[in-house]
Amino acid sequence: MRSKATSLSPTGKIQILAHRGLVSEFVPENTVKAFADALAAGADVIETDIQCSSDGVAMVFHDQDLIRLANIKKKIFELSAFELSQLDIGHGKRIPTLEQVLETFPNARFNLDIKSTGAIEPTVSAVEKHNAHNRVLISSFSESRRLRTLKLFTKPARTSAGVSKVLKLYIASLVFPKEVFKFFAKGSEALQIPVRRGFLRLDSPRFLANAKFAKLEVHFWTVNDPAEMQRLAALGATGIVTDHCDIAKATLH
Repeated sequence: MRSKATSLSPTGKIQILAHRGLVSEFVPENTVKAFADALAAGADVIETDIQCSSDGVAMVFHDQDLIRLANIKKKIFELSAFELSQLDIGHGKRIPTLEQVLETFPNARFNLDIKSTGAIEPTVSAVEKHNAHNRVLISSFSESRRLRTLKLFTKPARTSAGVSKVLKLYIASLVFPKEVFKFFAKGSEALQIPVRRGFLRLDSPRFLANAKFAKLEVHFWTVNDPAEMQRLAALGATGIVTDHCDIAKATLH
């Protein structure tokens, strides 16, 4: 069913995924301004994070608490959407809801990282309300959280594998034929991975060749060095998650 979902890269070019938007000295991460600046700079996809308010609203925010950005010793889920929207997280910028950003940027594509179990249903609700299934990619470090989110959609949505599935695929790439790798890859359209995890090299030619055979997009994160962007593109990466989408645009396009 999910195979009918639209690719985040309709042109086939390497994708630039703006990590929490384009952050600058006066523009905090995961804000409407950061997203607008990223799109203006040439980002193909906005990579962002979803938490849940106390009243069940999907909020665009990375951390579980407000200490780092607002200097408030509260968890996101302890405050309502209205209370969160009133907080200044830097230079007058506010925490947006997922509905707000989907409405503000009706043509933008988003990589939604579901950060908590409580964020699952609110995320699905916002995507359903704006009929945004074909312009989101659902991700989560938690494989179970990712799968639970996908099951609630009424239409196909693309998705990247969780950590446990990536590890399974890495092992499969070492010990099994590529057909077995492709079988294990079913149910995912992308891998969003670091270059390495401990002693595991996820940029190995064998792993990338298996991913290509399985028709998986491969997005490396978080890559900010132009030379490294070029190296990964040459190896066959189909996406680069970066804090500097403006630099990536100049480097890769």
